[in-house]
Amino acid sequence: MLDLRRLRLLHALAGYGTVSAAAEALHLTGPAVSQQLATLEREAGVRLLQRQGRRLTLTEAGRVLVAHTDVLLDQLAAAESDLLALRSEVAGTVRIGAFASAAATFVASAWRTLDAEGGRLKLRLVGMEPEESLPALSRGEVEIAVAHSYDLLPFTVPPTCERHELLTDPVVVALPEADPVALGGETVDLAALSDHAWLSVPSDTSCHQMLQRACGASGFVPQLVAQTGEYAAVLALIAAGAGVTLLPVLGARNIPPGVVLRPLARPISRHIFAITRHGGERHPAVNVVLDRLRTATREFEVQAPSGET
Repeated sequence: MLDLRRLRLLHALAGYGTVSAAAEALHLTGPAVSQQLATLEREAGVRLLQRQGRRLTLTEAGRVLVAHTDVLLDQLAAAESDLLALRSEVAGTVRIGAFASAAATFVASAWRTLDAEGGRLKLRLVGMEPEESLPALSRGEVEIAVAHSYDLLPFTVPPTCERHELLTDPVVVALPEADPVALGGETVDLAALSDHAWLSVPSDTSCHQMLQRACGASGFVPQLVAQTGEYAAVLALIAAGAGVTLLPVLGARNIPPGVVLRPLARPISRHIFAITRHGGERHPAVNVVLDRLRTATREFEVQAPSGET
């Protein structure tokens, strides 16, 4: 018989990449994890791990067993959810991984609502870009990942997860109010900005990739003069005349003097959604949090600016 606790360890190794990282996440020692994985191999009767340099990696049999473990963990979570649903009171802690502009707006609003309800349901928030929150969801570090995708960057939900739509967030151009392009009309054709200096968030984010693809679709490569992880800093630099950028409206709620937003002649949208493991919404606490997030997004329904200053 395969031991579920050892299967969890194999699953953690697949998620975290190293024995030491998996051990730290599970509050175990590295030797203890290695010993349990060796026992699991004996139980399975086939090699699950192989050494590549100083790291242990999964064999084909190991990858097959991790895929089956995904299903087992989903079924176990569903069983726990069904039992919790029989309780009269929704309680517990729901961990959310969310990107900055979501955390600062509708996630904060949902948190405020839950606090006002005075129940025993608590939230824990970890600031994460989608590139981080989805692996964290897979590893069991969060119950809900608040993520996003752009029209130009299709997103596929992993088969072990479910997507719950929350909000559509238009992308706009931010530029100095004295810029001739800002004065030239209600909408902006990106080609008119091909000779401008550009600002962006870091290169490893989908927001940066969206900017690159949007400019590329308009026939030019943006000349980047600055990259920073905070939209507030990007907007401050635009106010100083450093350049222009693309950003979603939800990330531009505090516009400094001297900066204007203009809608795109060819619209682009950011789609915001919550992701849970398959069947995760059956967990009463997770279901309540998803409901409060949906309600909170109505407060932040946004439209691209009309083009007026």
